[in-house]
Amino acid sequence: MRALLLALVAAALATEERFPPPDFTTPHVIPGVTTPGPRALWLLGLDAVLLVAALGLAAWLVHRKRSRRGVIVLSLCCLAWFGFYRAGCTCSVGAVQNVAAAAFAGEALPWLAALFFAAPLLAALFVGRVFCAAVCPLGAIQDAVLVRPLNVPPWLAGALGVLPWAWLGLGVLSASLGGWWLICRFDPFVGFFRFGGPAEVMLAGAGLLLISTVVGRPYCRFLCPYSVLLRLAAPLAALRVRIAPERCTACRLCEGSCPFGAIQPPSPPAPAQRVSRWAIATVVLLPLLLVAGAWLGWRSGPTLALLNPQVALAGSLVTPPAAGSTAAVDLDTFHRLGGSDEELATQAAALRRQWSWGAALLGGALALVVAVKLVRASRRPRRSEYLADEGHCLACARCLPTCPEGKVL
Repeated sequence: MRALLLALVAAALATEERFPPPDFTTPHVIPGVTTPGPRALWLLGLDAVLLVAALGLAAWLVHRKRSRRGVIVLSLCCLAWFGFYRAGCTCSVGAVQNVAAAAFAGEALPWLAALFFAAPLLAALFVGRVFCAAVCPLGAIQDAVLVRPLNVPPWLAGALGVLPWAWLGLGVLSASLGGWWLICRFDPFVGFFRFGGPAEVMLAGAGLLLISTVVGRPYCRFLCPYSVLLRLAAPLAALRVRIAPERCTACRLCEGSCPFGAIQPPSPPAPAQRVSRWAIATVVLLPLLLVAGAWLGWRSGPTLALLNPQVALAGSLVTPPAAGSTAAVDLDTFHRLGGSDEELATQAAALRRQWSWGAALLGGALALVVAVKLVRASRRPRRSEYLADEGHCLACARCLPTCPEGKVL
């Protein structure tokens, strides 16, 4: 047995020596690894077990224990494990791209990515957004720096609410057509989890954390693409944070405790006109808005197609890159592998058409989202009681202990 172990070690050392790093004549520094390496199968299973267990524990803390302190402790533990120890990978936000690439590009879908994508959504369908409350490390790192939250005006929150839809659509489009995985590439907090990253992304993350000191979770509310899916699922949950209107005394304690604007106060008496002119104009002009959005998407398709490496490489045929640049090296490698300029140009043209059609669909979808938001913003509801917005409620349990009678359920 000892001889066998020594032979295995010698073979491993010999393998390492077979592929030494090149001996550069210039002072080139070999870049380090920027993404986590592969994990053992049992460790992947541990991640899966911890995710499911954390979701279950979060649901119990919110809906049964009603413990904000417990939610804080759990969120810090998840931040330490899924954030810093696991370096932000695998995460449910980025798993959206895995699903899109598997559905539209025929790529393999890792089982752990599928679980991280589906489990929080299933939890939201039954117990609300407990994933956001205590499991997601992106939300936990923002909560950790929140000092004194300010209220975001409803009109501004509604306008910024279009951004997650656009980021989700663009991320799905790019992953489906062989482009960059934008959601992961520009994740604002993964650089902090990995203690390093592109300077511009790190600066964006630092800016978001600075804003997070006075605005509750700006990334979760106004940028996170996964939150779009959770907002659609959470209102269907049987267990969710809600206010019993027949018992509410309008003490406003729960409203003041929510930093996310998820508790809507009673509205002032509305005039007789229930539908505003803005809503009527939006509905009448909806076909025009859809066509305009699709047209803008179509026009942006060739530019967005540059996110695909093959299309970007084909651009070098039109504008020759500088000698020694990365683009020049890539083009030379393509030629050395037997690729022809005609073949590259033909494939790139086909990809540009695909991107144009995809961008047109995305533009039309975003136009529809804007139209729906305009109609909803122009409504004048007659509400005499407090209402918890199930879609925007993060189930953080802040409001639960504030109600003197336990009327926030």
